[in-house]
Amino acid sequence: MKSQHQIVLSIGSNQGNRLENIESCIALIHQEVGTVIQVSKLYETPAWGFESDAFYNCALLLHSTSSAHKILNQILKVEKQLGRIRSNQQGYQSRIIDVDLIVFDDEIIDSEKLQVPHPLMQNRKFVLMPMQDLKLNWKHPVFQKSVSELITITPDDSICTVVQDLKNPLQEIPLEKFNYIAFEGNIGAGKTTLVNKIADDFNAKTVLERFADNPFLPKFYKDQNRYAFPLEMSFLADRYQQLSDDLAQFDLFKDFVVADYHIFKSLIFAKITLAEDEYRLYRNLFDIIYKEMPKPDLYIYLYQNTERLLQNIKKRGRNYEQNIEASYLDKINTGYFDYIKSQTDLNVLIIDVSDRDFVRRHEDYLFILNEIQKKIG
Repeated sequence: MKSQHQIVLSIGSNQGNRLENIESCIALIHQEVGTVIQVSKLYETPAWGFESDAFYNCALLLHSTSSAHKILNQILKVEKQLGRIRSNQQGYQSRIIDVDLIVFDDEIIDSEKLQVPHPLMQNRKFVLMPMQDLKLNWKHPVFQKSVSELITITPDDSICTVVQDLKNPLQEIPLEKFNYIAFEGNIGAGKTTLVNKIADDFNAKTVLERFADNPFLPKFYKDQNRYAFPLEMSFLADRYQQLSDDLAQFDLFKDFVVADYHIFKSLIFAKITLAEDEYRLYRNLFDIIYKEMPKPDLYIYLYQNTERLLQNIKKRGRNYEQNIEASYLDKINTGYFDYIKSQTDLNVLIIDVSDRDFVRRHEDYLFILNEIQKKIG
């Protein structure tokens, strides 16, 4: 998955119910533009550059994989939804809502429609003060100064007063109540992509499967009978070692950990690929190892239908996966459901993502977060 961009937006309102306008705007940005990660305090500042009622202002940090120009178009739509009518009149005006794109990573963009960093940010306390609340590790790419350094040298001497705290939409989804979440799914379900995104948004530690390093995998897809046992044994040994090493580094009572697999997947795949006598031997070894493994607080199975799985596998283009058959994926799905039914002490959540694209569609990602939130209760 392409990494997410760090975007800073500045929001202002000086017409109507200013607090309500700002809160509605934050909620709409979180729903339709990208994941709102942090929100500053709310500030009241005098109208800048013209005579009018005072503004309420805030800043927020957004995560998104979209381009800067796409973000700009999306925030203009949000303004319109909230009743902003942009006129061609020159100069500053009162407005129900005003959203400006201030920062896009460390990029410098100078196009006809968009200048980033915002060319006037260093002259505006109502941008700098809220932005300082976000505590970003960011330097202005032109001036090579941090936000707090820009505040000390800004020519703007207007007074920005803190009004109150603002709610961060992510605080409504306290995933970290589960210290350890394991995401599972069939080949091509997108579990690693999702785990990386959640870790990025919720500042979680990750445990990611090292499938690419397994030398038996390409051989197995060419000759399953010959390479099934060494493949499953090497996966089991590697998963055991990795989970033991990685989870030992974390405090599962304090850290928030997300993994893109649970060791029980070893048994699910082994049951499908191994001959009966090999499976019995494998099962004996597995049972010894399984007793020692910490169990996740929440086990999430991302169900996706076989047709979509085959499309995803083709799209990601790993050569050794291209001949996987639908019947093999069906068996894996059945294996997972049989396992889930047999578990009495595992906290399980099944999410159907067959018609979801949580990489390209932000609302699909929020759907998954909301499903997990329901499980929190």
